[in-house]
Amino acid sequence: MNFEFFGKTVSGGFTIPSGIVTTQTPIMQYFMDRVPEVGIITTKSIGPEPRPGYREPVLSQYAKGCFVNAVGLTNPGARASVEQLAALNVPADRFLLTSIFAGSVEEFVEVARLLAPVSDGLELNLSCPHAKGYGMAMGQDPDLVREICGRIRDAVDLPVIAKLTPNAPNIGEIAQAAVSGGADGICAINTVGPGLHTAFGSPVLSNGLGGMSGKGVLPIGLKCVQEIAQAVDVPIIGCGGVSSAADVRAYRHAGASVVGVGSALVGMTTDDIADYFQTLSAELEGEDASAESLVRYDEDMAFYPVTLERTEKVADDIAVLTFDRDISICAGEFLFLWVPGLGEKPFSALDDAPFKLAVIDVGEFTHALMDLPPGTQCYVRGPHGIAAAPPDGMKIVAVAGGTGLAAVYQLVRDAGGGEVFVGARTADRLYYESECERCANVHVATDDGSRGFHGLVTEALDTYLQGLDEAERAELVFYNCGPAPMVKAAEVVQGRYVSGDRIFSAIDYLTKCGVGICGACASPDGRRLCVDGPFLSAGT
Repeated sequence: MNFEFFGKTVSGGFTIPSGIVTTQTPIMQYFMDRVPEVGIITTKSIGPEPRPGYREPVLSQYAKGCFVNAVGLTNPGARASVEQLAALNVPADRFLLTSIFAGSVEEFVEVARLLAPVSDGLELNLSCPHAKGYGMAMGQDPDLVREICGRIRDAVDLPVIAKLTPNAPNIGEIAQAAVSGGADGICAINTVGPGLHTAFGSPVLSNGLGGMSGKGVLPIGLKCVQEIAQAVDVPIIGCGGVSSAADVRAYRHAGASVVGVGSALVGMTTDDIADYFQTLSAELEGEDASAESLVRYDEDMAFYPVTLERTEKVADDIAVLTFDRDISICAGEFLFLWVPGLGEKPFSALDDAPFKLAVIDVGEFTHALMDLPPGTQCYVRGPHGIAAAPPDGMKIVAVAGGTGLAAVYQLVRDAGGGEVFVGARTADRLYYESECERCANVHVATDDGSRGFHGLVTEALDTYLQGLDEAERAELVFYNCGPAPMVKAAEVVQGRYVSGDRIFSAIDYLTKCGVGICGACASPDGRRLCVDGPFLSAGT
């Protein structure tokens, strides 16, 4: 479905709005290569300097298909982004729309000039509702919008698209100001609000307030696009609440030439999203299909309470936390632990009966967990991810480092046994050994030789595999979990003996939302750990 967009023939008339899914270059490349319906690839908003954004939770679900988010304009800064975007292989029929933000007119111009050489067009974020001093704070003033668009129009020779906020009573006037200043197009809408969502008496988002998105904002988005179309005669990207072919038709009728789909993609795997856009396009062409039937309205981000019963220190920076109840979770899935006022982080459950977590002190949240007193009320959401499904008749060989044991212990336990390779710097950093030994053959490796094999766990693994014959190796399937260097080294060793489709790895990438929307957990090949994994096949 070729589509003309600012002088470029693109492969499809859809985009995914800024800040959703296509937030990292590996994901962008994946969509450029494999999802032609998304002809316009919109980046995450990029500012003049790096911003870490807000602590998790950054996304919460207040009703089925309805969300609040406050990510905090997380980005690596304009200069680092230039290098990242320059590495993309942008096909001739794709349009790279780079979203930018800034705190002043001068900063906007600086960022625009830096990113223009690696972009097909610039989207000006004049609409973020939760980052103080940015976005909506600038986009509600027609004179300032006109000045920003005019200065950027003079600075770059690219299409300039102003993304507007619905949180203004005069969005038609704002659109006129943008176009009179030099904007070539308009994108509407950004999230509505900000709004507040609470659970168990506390705000869920670490920022407290967040922009509202999803099905509930559809009528607002349509109203805004219609008002913009009546006020200006430029291409419009319409987004907000789209999930069905009927929604796409409604936006087109209101005046949009490109339609963005965002929150409807919550919980979808990367393959699911490709199927969704293919089905949506077929339905719009009159085929008997239903794209909305693929939307994950069953995704549940609600929390339930758990109480900390005890904390067992393994080392100064390692502890096992035991809670007061059993949980329902399959091997390979993960969940989030939320402590109001402190934040949330994802964990594999070390055990499910009772619920236990293995925690390593690597940051503010995990540091605080080490010292939580017994009786502390915490909250859990999930499980998320795809349960591991070892092939029948195969023998599991699991390799774990750090807290990676939590991801593989239940796997071998529920599968009825296997080989578990556990690595640690020293013997006093090992945990859950006796439990593992009850269900599997355990191989310990320590860097200093204080327990088991003296050396790296991957070296112990290689020694073990060398001792097997071809028939024995033919029955093996591998599961790796831990820091990226260890996992990559394990894959290299395993790849000498088996094909990649028998190697599954979960790397400790940063996971923030858990439902595939923020894109923070992108793997190098563009898959997202939280929805495509956590165990990803090395053979894909």
